[in-house]
Amino acid sequence: MLTGTTPLEKLVSDLPTIPSWDIEPVVLDDVEILQAQFELAAKDIERFLPPALHPTIPPLGHWSCWDVPDSPWGSFRLVQFRLSCRSGARPRTFLLGGLIDNQKAQQNLASKWGLEAVQAEISFVRSYDAAEFRATVRDQLAIDVKLRNPESLATADLQLFASMQGANTPSGVRLVQFDPSYEVNRTERYFPTIDHFAAHAWQQEGIDPVYAVTAWGANTTIHLPKIRFVCRPDIDAFRGTESVAKP
Repeated sequence: MLTGTTPLEKLVSDLPTIPSWDIEPVVLDDVEILQAQFELAAKDIERFLPPALHPTIPPLGHWSCWDVPDSPWGSFRLVQFRLSCRSGARPRTFLLGGLIDNQKAQQNLASKWGLEAVQAEISFVRSYDAAEFRATVRDQLAIDVKLRNPESLATADLQLFASMQGANTPSGVRLVQFDPSYEVNRTERYFPTIDHFAAHAWQQEGIDPVYAVTAWGANTTIHLPKIRFVCRPDIDAFRGTESVAKP
């Protein structure tokens, strides 16, 4: 069985810090989401994961953009780049990088859920026949995804997995299970293309999206819950998963 080979501290250059598990859940209403999934050409894909996680074959990259019109920290847009994996037997994704355009939202997502993102300029466009999101970091285009030919889907057709992201926590350095829930009001599928991807802008040299798999868009309410589980990054999830619930 393939397992990740790189220590978490080397995968995440600046681990966010979650000072306490005592956080209040947050609800984000009327959020527009676009997500595209691509098969990756990446030599030794296991080097992009910590030992607690197992890569999928073929490796899949997920690029998503949230357009949040209102939150406790104001409006913001968030782009996430995640790698498909498993934690034990469960399908997960691992956060390889995040971009965000609101500093207050950036600080709160990092300190409450371990979702690390850097400041960027992010555009998000959705029309009746196409959609697009793109992000620029320090005047350098990091990602440009276009989605075309929308077709309506039943809201029950979306299958969304929890993800793992590294953080310093009250339990030590851990993989935090980030598991929002979604009330989907509308969804459609698209055909995606990546017009530009700069791996070095994400500090992920060696990853190349080569084959479009699927894409979708949705209007949804997102519930950001309290963290329930974390995992030691250095051993498999069967042995390393820990509950953060108070005794």
